[in-house]
Amino acid sequence: MDKTIYIRMRNRVQAQPDGKILLKDVAQIIAPETLLPALKSMMIYQLTEMDRNIVVIDVMKVIDLITNKFGSLEVQTIGPAQTIIEVMVKKKGLNIPFFLLIWFLLFFGSAMAIMNFHDDVSMRSVQEKLYTIITGKKEAKPLLFQIPYSIGLGLGMILFFNHVFKKRINEEPSPLEVEMFNYQMDLDNYVIIHENKESMKHLHDND
Repeated sequence: MDKTIYIRMRNRVQAQPDGKILLKDVAQIIAPETLLPALKSMMIYQLTEMDRNIVVIDVMKVIDLITNKFGSLEVQTIGPAQTIIEVMVKKKGLNIPFFLLIWFLLFFGSAMAIMNFHDDVSMRSVQEKLYTIITGKKEAKPLLFQIPYSIGLGLGMILFFNHVFKKRINEEPSPLEVEMFNYQMDLDNYVIIHENKESMKHLHDND
């Protein structure tokens, strides 16, 4: 009978405070049918208040628990070596004044950034010259260019971020989503190195 099991650790798992973390929660498992139910229900970790909001489960700890419980099993690991457990703290209700303050700062901050950029590149002067070249007339406010340009600027931002409110235009990720993904990966790597006690060892530590 084949005694080999295969596990693939998940990158990130969300859990409730004081919850029990089972093997099926942190890993995908391939094993003989006789062992699979017991493996899935095996407890890996018990969350407590001392854990705060992040816990790192190392694959070596998982292998140690499996071999201690099931004896001479060959465990093959695939994929990540750690799983990050994110403890879901109860969210506070929406603070309307704080929301309006953030909205105000973002809206007017973005508007100031766009206006300063246009002033730096002399956008108005360029539009006036284009209007003169095309129509042969001088106009201090070439609305023929300014209105379509303003509309196009908004549409361009929608296409760039690939969202209309919460609705995605297509399946391609936006540049902002890619940057957020890269930030999350860097954050996860930092947590894995600094929160995982097994990732670093001082030479004077006891074995």
